Amino acid sequence: GEDMNNRTQRVLAKADPFTAENLRDVNADVYHLGTLLADDFDLDTIKTLSKKGIVSVDVQGYLRKVVGENVVPVDYDCKREAMPYISILKANEKEMEVLTGTADPHEAAHILADWGCREVLLTLGDKGSLIYTDGKFYDIPALPAAELVDATGCGDTYMAGYLYKRCQGASYQEAGTFAAAMCTLKLQNKGPFSGTVEDVESLLASQSH
Repeated sequence: GEDMNNRTQRVLAKADPFTAENLRDVNADVYHLGTLLADDFDLDTIKTLSKKGIVSVDVQGYLRKVVGENVVPVDYDCKREAMPYISILKANEKEMEVLTGTADPHEAAHILADWGCREVLLTLGDKGSLIYTDGKFYDIPALPAAELVDATGCGDTYMAGYLYKRCQGASYQEAGTFAAAMCTLKLQNKGPFSGTVEDVESLLASQSH
């Protein structure tokens, strides 16, 4: 539709879920679960991965149920049990409200942290994003895009940028700002992010002048 923050999705086919057994021989410092549908990664898989490294979750898929070919919103039924095993959780405005019952990002972040999540990332569209960890908030402004071409995949882009910088030892503010810049570049092009680190740093440098 005209509003790129609102998109519809149809499901013509589903893949089998990932399981703890599937991932037994996969070793990493960070496991990012980019869920598309609720049964992609079950609670047992999250628990198993949390023993091997940092678990990062984009909650979007856990809030989707397939009815026929249509996707309808649902709450994440295992959220309270899963949250202590999730180090980093990303949700957008609508998702945080479904999860927590509040449309206030600061209140939602507090609730998710109280449930056990250690880093809460809330993406707020053109209002930027909010990071909450260790009792402190970090406001990340959105960088203006030259033109809005395609918003699909912006959440994935944000998480890729954020985790990339955090793994390098960047601060929460620095990682969030880098992720926001990646999203701006992504918005200006169709398809997945295809830029370079230099492209992102060049955009950030241009904004600081």
